[in-house]
Amino acid sequence: MLIPQKKKDSSISLLAEVSRTVTIEKDISKVLRLVLFIMSEHMDMLRGMITILNRDNDEIVINESFGLSEEEKERGRYRIGEGIIGQVVKTGKPVLVPNINDEPLFLDRTRSRQKERTDDLCFICIPIKTGTEIIGTLSADRQIEPPFPEDPSKRAKAESERMDMMQHYVDLLSIIASMISQAVRLKQLAHEENSNGTVATHSLKGKNLLIPHRDNESHEEEIDETERPANIIGNAKPMMSLFKMIDKIAKTSATTLVLGESGVGKELVASAIHFKSRRSDKPFIKFNCAALPESIVESELFGHEKGSFTGALGMRQGRFELAHTGTIFLDEVGELSLPIQAKLLRILQEKEFERVGGSKTIKVDVRVIAATNRNLENLIREGQFREDLFYRLNIFPLTVPPLRERKTDILLLADYFVEKYNRVNQKGIRRISTTSIDMLMRYHWPGNVRELENCMERAVILSEDNVIHGYHLPPSLQTAESSGTPYTGSLQQKLDSIENEMIIEALKRTKGNMSRAAIQLGLSDRIMGLRVKKFNIDYRKFRI
Repeated sequence: MLIPQKKKDSSISLLAEVSRTVTIEKDISKVLRLVLFIMSEHMDMLRGMITILNRDNDEIVINESFGLSEEEKERGRYRIGEGIIGQVVKTGKPVLVPNINDEPLFLDRTRSRQKERTDDLCFICIPIKTGTEIIGTLSADRQIEPPFPEDPSKRAKAESERMDMMQHYVDLLSIIASMISQAVRLKQLAHEENSNGTVATHSLKGKNLLIPHRDNESHEEEIDETERPANIIGNAKPMMSLFKMIDKIAKTSATTLVLGESGVGKELVASAIHFKSRRSDKPFIKFNCAALPESIVESELFGHEKGSFTGALGMRQGRFELAHTGTIFLDEVGELSLPIQAKLLRILQEKEFERVGGSKTIKVDVRVIAATNRNLENLIREGQFREDLFYRLNIFPLTVPPLRERKTDILLLADYFVEKYNRVNQKGIRRISTTSIDMLMRYHWPGNVRELENCMERAVILSEDNVIHGYHLPPSLQTAESSGTPYTGSLQQKLDSIENEMIIEALKRTKGNMSRAAIQLGLSDRIMGLRVKKFNIDYRKFRI
């Protein structure tokens, strides 16, 4: 498909704007209206409609529109299987009508096209799905390009180029439909409640849906304990925002992309989403896309048939089959090769695939959560990652903050890891020294939570007096390197640092009693006084 570069750039811009709108905007009606407006600007769209299916009476109605009056919008009602829109809801397949005059199924129920020429209008209709369920449609009118040349050879080329362009718009609308599917799902629930005589606004403002109650905006960072994942530790403001998003996303079936530096805990976030979801009692399958050679990844993900390659002694199910009805977590998704990306895109679009060496199409109902620490947009520019796959994965992006942005959580995490490795190593660590705490808080933690865990495991093993001292921590934390500068100190400076910490700890234990602290350290009162003076320690602040 040959698409002009200008059109490609416009398409990327369109998808980026839609993704940003769906992620940031909280009002569902506004999300849908903005999406249609953005489409009109980027696609030269004359009209656009988002319909929803009321499952109680099987009626399909126009929920939001662009280019339609309220009267025209009200006339747009269909039954399942009726007209193009009804067919798309029935079959779950997109429909491209190159010329609406040539399509008997095109009903123009809204009568919005009666006052204009219709011999140059095409119509695209895409199903909106949550999982395998069809919940509505996204459709658009576009004008066909100027008449084709009379020359048969030029005409054939022009027709082919136009069909390529129309298929490009079908692909674009399919991605957008995926992005807005959860917003439409909530609209569907609200519409059905309203049809049954209940108050629709209640479902839109309840804490279990994507809309926060306006009265609570001043308490944005307060969260209900039910929103807090059981497997993630944190009280910092960025974590509160993350917990809220996990709670909202978990209740949907939306594809989720977890972003963040190495070691921040992206797998924990994926696990929290799964175990707070309706699929919590179904399989949760994890796969690290960077852990195996490319030749093995395809077989691991999609399975293989007996004899499909050397060593394939029997049929083997892949991770997607094992995850059926549950969730699959694809870590380091940015490492997948382009051919594997194409197969992953098909699963996200069609919920189907074939095993390696097989011809049977396998249908699966799987929620996909992907994670990466790489910049996928840079990979797209470098030709290493498919932009259509990116926007399929990026429906609900979640960014896990690095540890340096949540410093108030460092001690909570340190205490947790001390308890964990106390049990593992049968140790009895009671506390972390003040000096150690200072070191932990000053350090910039390039390895994030994983690095902190390794540090605390090491310190627990090294401690011999049930206290974690500064000298039990790695050298990078004990020196000026903790603030990002290289260490150039001498051995004497290191010894002074240890001595200073030991005196402070002794004064803490004796509540500022210099004589008792000296006895514990094996020093005379005179030497103790000299050391306190040397290190400028105020023993009085330890008195209670």
